[in-house]
Amino acid sequence: MNYVTADEAVSLVRSGDTVCCQGGASVPVLLQEALARRHAELRDVTITSGFNVHKDPAPFCKPEYKDSFLVDSIFISADQRAHVAAGYGSMTPLFLSEVPGMFRRGEFPVDVAFITCSLPDENGYCSIGISADIVISAAEVARVVIAQVSPNIPYLYGNCLIHESRISAAVLCDVAPVAMQFGEPTRVESAIGAYIASEIPDGACLQIGVGGIPNAVLNGIKNHKHLGLHTEAMTDGVIRLMKEGVIDNSLKKVHPGVSVAALAIGSKEMYKYIDHNRTMEFYEVAYTNNPYLIAQNPKACAINSAIEIDLTGQICADSIGPLIFSSVGGQHDFMYGCSLSEGGKTFIAMPSRTAKGKAKIVPTLTPGAGVVTTRFQTQYVATEYGIVYLHNLNLAKRAKALISIAHPDDREALERAACERFGYSFLRLK
Repeated sequence: MNYVTADEAVSLVRSGDTVCCQGGASVPVLLQEALARRHAELRDVTITSGFNVHKDPAPFCKPEYKDSFLVDSIFISADQRAHVAAGYGSMTPLFLSEVPGMFRRGEFPVDVAFITCSLPDENGYCSIGISADIVISAAEVARVVIAQVSPNIPYLYGNCLIHESRISAAVLCDVAPVAMQFGEPTRVESAIGAYIASEIPDGACLQIGVGGIPNAVLNGIKNHKHLGLHTEAMTDGVIRLMKEGVIDNSLKKVHPGVSVAALAIGSKEMYKYIDHNRTMEFYEVAYTNNPYLIAQNPKACAINSAIEIDLTGQICADSIGPLIFSSVGGQHDFMYGCSLSEGGKTFIAMPSRTAKGKAKIVPTLTPGAGVVTTRFQTQYVATEYGIVYLHNLNLAKRAKALISIAHPDDREALERAACERFGYSFLRLK
């Protein structure tokens, strides 16, 4: 490979280019910092990325760089959120599974790909599986691929390999994936996790995320048998169940015996465990999030979250009113795919109130809020007060069910709203 400094590497970026940055736990910060140092000589460089866990403001997210760099992300993460909210960037709404196809067809052109990869193997292949999601397709179509190459990046298998000959410039460094450690679930998270775990059958194939509620669900299914994994994020929680034999992938129809994911986020110990581990494979989201592929696994179960839900079952998960907070991510892909699976189930898990005490079950969505999962798709909804199944209920019955798992102090106002909205069809249920 052509090993150079970060500043030399990013000299390949031109004004007017679109740069796609790898995300997840392997954001190419060294390259981003070097690119930001070129702000005076560059104009109209668009920077896009998917989900990432880098919390410090991205180096290019400064108001004074507004004519040099425009953020146009697939998923707004913490490092870009304030910059976009201030009007210096935007978000392109796409189902995550669609993004690689958009790149390949040129509907979302990519000129340069910034990646973080492992050292090459004996055949010259580096692994970018630590965050394979959208970067595989970006690196495939880009005019220029610039890599941070580090011995601390795990070598993972699947379709997440890139040959060193494809890399235009490489920066040899010692960066490591962002290490994330989660404590024990809270009382509220544990209650939600227990309700969901009670509905997950033996032999289920899981899509599960990162954080307290997913960990609580995993705690609740530690005595289950023959679970499978086909998900976006590989985490410490699922690794624990794999080591204990709870997740053995024995009943999966797609990749039996193998855990499938699009990225990995967790502790240093997890990154060490997954390195050169043949029991798991990492693929781009056009594959992992393909609803029709997800549906081929029996008892596929998707567990997702929400910012708020209205009394008809509409799920907002991407915005706080008109303020874009994130994006659709893979929620729709897995909610739809699991609904098509034989014996499949989908869950929305959330506390009844926010940390600031605001109700998350509301009469109507906040004006400007986006609908990520429609009322026609919502199945199970769980809070710390219970779990309800909405899919076979009319609107009035849905309202009654959701009110039953709302925070007790919010229920009276929700009942008044339901009476006004649904009239006698709701009153007769009381």
